[in-house]
Amino acid sequence: MRVSAKADYAVRAAAELAAAAGQRPLKRDQISDAQKIPNKFLETIMLEMKHAGIVKSTRGAVGGYALARPAQDISVADVIRAVDGPLANVRGERVETVEYEGAATSLRDLWVAVRASLRGVLESTSLQDVVEGDLPLLVRELTADPEAWISLNRRRRAPAQIPEGAAE
Repeated sequence: MRVSAKADYAVRAAAELAAAAGQRPLKRDQISDAQKIPNKFLETIMLEMKHAGIVKSTRGAVGGYALARPAQDISVADVIRAVDGPLANVRGERVETVEYEGAATSLRDLWVAVRASLRGVLESTSLQDVVEGDLPLLVRELTADPEAWISLNRRRRAPAQIPEGAAE
């Protein structure tokens, strides 16, 4: 999965709002400065999250943005879908609608499984979990595996290890 800059910025902005819950609304500049998000890009992101019912805005001198619902009721998946659409797609199509023939027939099932895996992590993680640093057990288990931290492309490109004592 590739996390777009837009999705990354949206989750970070929503986390800032979650951290400020119960206080006065945050100005876009405050969010931008806190998370180093380009202000103009953030404007678009906030509008998309507002249309999705994730944030609300208040006008005026004491106005700004706040979460539209409690942080524990907003998943990271909700935020990503608000700005990027479906969590997983193939060539812009929903994974359950793609069809393959011949040797690739089972690929649709693989893509559906990938989507289900993404959902398992992203839908079970709320903005409150992110802000509190108390991620769900599934996320903690996955990140506890040292292999999870290694990009397979980096592993494949690494030079072969020569056993000690082996002749070169």
